[in-house]
Parts: sequence; C-alpha cells; structure tokens
Amino acid sequence: MKQPSSWINAFKREALGMLRWLVPGLGVKRWVGLVLSGITLLGLGLAYFLLDLYRTTPDGQSLLLVLDVASLRFFPRPVRVAIFLLLGLGLIIWGLWGLNRALLNPFLRKDRRLVDQIADFRRRERGSRTVVLGGGHGMATLLRGLKNHTYNLTAIVTVADDGGSSGRLRQSLGILPPGDIRNFLAALSNDEALLAQLFQYRFNDDSGLGGHSFGNLFISALADVTGSFEEAVAESGRVLSVHGRVLPATLHDVRLVADVQIPNIVNQVRVNGESKIPEMPGRVRRVYLEPNNPPAFPPVIQAILAADMIVIGPGSLYTSILPNLLVPDLLSALRSSRALKMYVVNIATQPGETSAFGVSDHIAALEEHTGSDLFDVIVCNNRYEGKLPVGVDWVNIDDKAEMYPIYGADLLDVDRPWRHDSEKLAKVLMDILYERTGPLGE
Repeated sequence: MKQPSSWINAFKREALGMLRWLVPGLGVKRWVGLVLSGITLLGLGLAYFLLDLYRTTPDGQSLLLVLDVASLRFFPRPVRVAIFLLLGLGLIIWGLWGLNRALLNPFLRKDRRLVDQIADFRRRERGSRTVVLGGGHGMATLLRGLKNHTYNLTAIVTVADDGGSSGRLRQSLGILPPGDIRNFLAALSNDEALLAQLFQYRFNDDSGLGGHSFGNLFISALADVTGSFEEAVAESGRVLSVHGRVLPATLHDVRLVADVQIPNIVNQVRVNGESKIPEMPGRVRRVYLEPNNPPAFPPVIQAILAADMIVIGPGSLYTSILPNLLVPDLLSALRSSRALKMYVVNIATQPGETSAFGVSDHIAALEEHTGSDLFDVIVCNNRYEGKLPVGVDWVNIDDKAEMYPIYGADLLDVDRPWRHDSEKLAKVLMDILYERTGPLGE
C-alpha cells in the first residue's frame, strides 16, 4: 500500500500536468474560457427560469425584488431566460468545437472534414482482422489497398531473401533480410508521400552505399540499437505511423533451395539461394527451406488463429509465397484457422518461375508443397487487356481451374496491366468476406 506522502506526490504531479494546458501557445485556453463562459450564461438562464417559477409563491416576492436588478431588466423574464440559455449553449458548443480543433489540428488532413476523418478511422479500427502472407511488389500492392478498409492488418513476410541490398546486409551484419519488410512498412504507412519515400530511397553507386536503400539501413541500425530484429521492425512501424503489423515468418536464418528441371538434362539441378532461382533456365519442380523445420515466430501463429480473413499472394510463387508456407508451424496454424482463406493468383507469368503457367498450374504447385484444400476461394483476374512486357504472358483461367472455387474479376492496373490494381483487389477481397460472413465490426 502506498504511503500518504506517495499519494500527495502523485496528486502534485497530476496537478502540475493539468496546469501545463495553460502554457502559452497551445491554443487551448481561449476555448476553455469560452466553454466556461457558456456554462455561466447557461446557469444564469436556468436561474431565471427557476426564479420565474419561484415568484408564484408568497415567500418568493421579496427575493425577486432584490434579484430583479440583474442585467437585461428591460426584457420580459421569459425573453431573458431564452437569451441566456441560447447564448450559453452556443458558447459551449463553439468552445468545444474550437477545443477539439486545437487538439486535433496537428493530426488532421486539411482536405477532409473532422467528422469524416473520425468516422473513417472508427470504421477501419473495427475492420476485419486480416492476415496477408507473401512478399515482393504484389503483396505491397495488396496492403496499400487493404489499409483503406481495415487497420487490423498483419503482413507475414518471408525471410529467405538473399539478393541485392538485403542479401549484402544479411551477409555482413548477420541480420534477417529487411527488404520486403521495408516495402510493406512503406505500403502500410499513413504518410507515403514523404516518410515512405524516404524509406524507399536508394543510394546511387557513387555514394559508397550503392544499392542500399535508406529503409534497409535504418532497420539494420535499429536492430543493433534495440538488440532484436523484431523490435527494430516494430519501432520502424511507429516511425512510419503504420496501422497494422509486419512480422517475419520465422526469426531463424533460413535459405531457400530449389530443384530445377533444365531442358536436355535428365537429372534435376539443385539451386541454392532465393535470388539465383529465377535466373536458372528451366522449370522449378520443388523448393525447400534449409534448415527444413524452422519454428514460426509466435506472434505470427497468434495472428493467423485470430484472423477473420487470410490472403496468400499475389507475389512470386516459388520465392515469395511458398517460403512462408514451408514453415511447418505456420502451415499447421493456417489449416487450423477458421478464417476465410483466399489465394490471389498473379495476373501475369514470371520468367524464371512460372513461364507458361495457367491458374491451375499455380494451384497445383501450391498443393504439391502444402497439400490440398487449403483455400476457400481462388481469386483470379479475368480481364486480359493491355500490353505486357516481352516474355510475359497472361495467367489464364484454364479448363482445369474450373475444379477449384474460382472467383474471377477485373483486377488489373490499367497503367501496368501485369500488376494488380490495389483498390480493385482490396474491394473484391472485402466483398467476398462480407458475402460469406456479413460486415464485421458493426
């Protein structure tokens, strides 16, 4: 039990904290004074009203003679009551409105009304608990759209990346690759216009940091300062004002290995390293993690089991999506989860991984690694318009795909038809969820 002096000290601290609201420059005192003036006028109006009732009693006559010298005597008493009540209420409303503006202005967007922003925030705050698994630009696109529907987002990221800036930092500092995590934090940021662009900034070759992005270096430095990679990711999310979480699938140092069937060679060739797999000519037959049984990051399991909707993809099939599903605990949690599970098929093929693949080929490759009946819905693009890069083809809904629960829709980005449109994709996924479960959080 606290000693009396402790309570006194705590009271002093709270009182001093309250007095800080009176510091000049906060823009708060004027509105507080306006509210107090309104309360005073409202009290006077109510007093006149009660006195008007009291004057009907014999004992109230002498008292009214004394109080009748109040202001506005030249108005009839009912008019004075109305004036004070209306003025009081008006000043209170005006003062509260101004106080809210003074407190919230630093956090408001200038192009939207306060009530709209609050309503939008509450809607997203009550949004569905959504988990997204994958990696690369496709998943960043999806997150950019989903954050407009819900703040309860968890992005689960593969840590098998060993190329580019991430691979160099992984090799030199011994940390998990930060590249995909950086991309997803930027996609979830509320300030993509500046902070996210800074996070994505890549130094040129003449700087001595050639090829490194600022975000990768920032996360790496934070990992050293905080003592853990996961804490560095969490702190980076706070810096970027992220609603949601980005979590590594595992905290173990894993490598991606693939068996590739090369034309005119009988035996399959084993390729070590995520970045080398797409460069190998031939068709990927199977991918593995080394070590092959890494434990999942515990918050990942919790997020999956608590989810309303789980979305896998879009992204590189063998190097972004499957490395997550090859973590045994994570796959078991997926199968145990009662969430609506959807797989988003890529719009276009990816040279080196899925050349000549249709929708059924993508699903078959997933089932070879994870088993059948993992997904409730397969979401595919059914609009094939626009010019694709050389060597890239549409991923068509072929005849074999009809045996799966296919949901086709226009999902392509008109400017870059080989990629998904973030808003279209997010809306389709939320519509499917609401169709199955009804709107959540209402």
